[in-house]
Amino acid sequence: MKRIATIATLSALALLTGCASQNVSQPTAPLNGEVTTNLKADVKVGETITGQSSVNILFNVIKLGGDTQFADGVTYGGGEGGFALGIDPVASAKSAAAYKAVMSSGADLIVAPRYEVSVEDYLVYKTVNVKVTGKKGTVIAIR
Repeated sequence: MKRIATIATLSALALLTGCASQNVSQPTAPLNGEVTTNLKADVKVGETITGQSSVNILFNVIKLGGDTQFADGVTYGGGEGGFALGIDPVASAKSAAAYKAVMSSGADLIVAPRYEVSVEDYLVYKTVNVKVTGKKGTVIAIR
C-alpha cells in the first residue's frame, strides 16, 4: 500500500511539474531619429511607368499567392483597416506594384506616384488589386 501511495505521489508531482518558458522584456519607447544632410539629388524625369499587383486574402488572415518581391524603404499606408494580426494587404500590394514599376523601367524612383486600389470583398475572401502610375525618375547626380 505504501508503494502505491509513493508511486501516486511521484506521478502527481510529475504531472504538476512541467516545462515553462518565461520571457521578460522591458517596455521601450519608440526610437525616432532624424538625419539631416545638405545633399541634393538631381533627378531626370522621364516617361510614364506603371506596375500592377494583386493579393488574395482568406478570412482576413491567410495570404494566398501574390508577389514575393517588394520595394523597401517607403511606408505604404493602406486604406483598408481592421486586418487581423497586423496584415495590411493594401500596403504589400502597393509595395509590390512599385517594385514592378521601378524594376521593369530601370528607374531609380517613381516621381508623383498615383495608386489605384480596388478591393473585392466576398466576406471570407478578398482580392486586393493595385496599379501604380507615375513618371520614371533617374538620379543624375547627388551633390
